[in-house]
Amino acid sequence: MTRHTLSVLVENKPGVLARVAGLFSRRGFNIDSLAVGPTEHDDVSRMTIVVSVEDLPLEQVTKQLNKLVNVLKIVELDPRAVVQRELLLLKVRADVQTRSHVLETVQLFRAKVVDVTTDTVTVEATGTADKLDALTECWTVRIREIVQSARPSRAAAVR
Repeated sequence: MTRHTLSVLVENKPGVLARVAGLFSRRGFNIDSLAVGPTEHDDVSRMTIVVSVEDLPLEQVTKQLNKLVNVLKIVELDPRAVVQRELLLLKVRADVQTRSHVLETVQLFRAKVVDVTTDTVTVEATGTADKLDALTECWTVRIREIVQSARPSRAAAVR
């Protein structure tokens, strides 16, 4: 299976996201990443969909997507030209003795502290999957909660 990134322009109407996601679901495809946002036109949204499938089934899904009334345009983005960033929120145990080490690591990875409690620090980091993997490996025994999202940037969706 290969990873494909689709940029789909859709009408900005209720239910469009459910219909598009449902199409992938009915075909048995798992969406790796899905980002939806407004465009320069109020009545149009851009869906950036990352999916791992073979080429032929993707072509079939693309044809079916084109048949949906609210889909305006579909473009498969060139994998060499796509800019992708992941977002990571990480809650780390950080008592008085370890807090300075945690904060040093945050600076080293150019991450950002978004919340501090008496015994935890919540960190936000963006970057490549390798960078975020390296960050989480620094704190494997201290991690209390983790949320990670592969999210293609808006630049990736623009041709």
